[in-house]
Amino acid sequence: MIALIGLIIGILVGAFWNINIPDKLSPYISVAIFACLDSVFGAIKANLSKQFRVDIFISGFFGNAVLAAVLAYLGDKLGLPIYLAAVIVFGSRMFDNFATIRRILIEKAKTHQ
Repeated sequence: MIALIGLIIGILVGAFWNINIPDKLSPYISVAIFACLDSVFGAIKANLSKQFRVDIFISGFFGNAVLAAVLAYLGDKLGLPIYLAAVIVFGSRMFDNFATIRRILIEKAKTHQ
């Protein structure tokens, strides 16, 4: 529930607050956002599975974002587009988590009929 509230607040802030990110930083920010979204979807899945732990969520949320941004930065310095690999991995994990969330919700809806 905490993750969902945070996601809603983040969407509202992003929609109504005009924040300009320099083009130079956009690959790092985009990878960090993907990492954070992956953590949010993982938290929703864990919550629905009754396995959610706040400490795991918070450490994963910030740890994944920082690690992804640092790896993107290092890749940039080496001339390798590592951020693309991170986007693919986090995107894949988000789709997997979403599929699991969808299955859990469908099963819960069937049992409550």
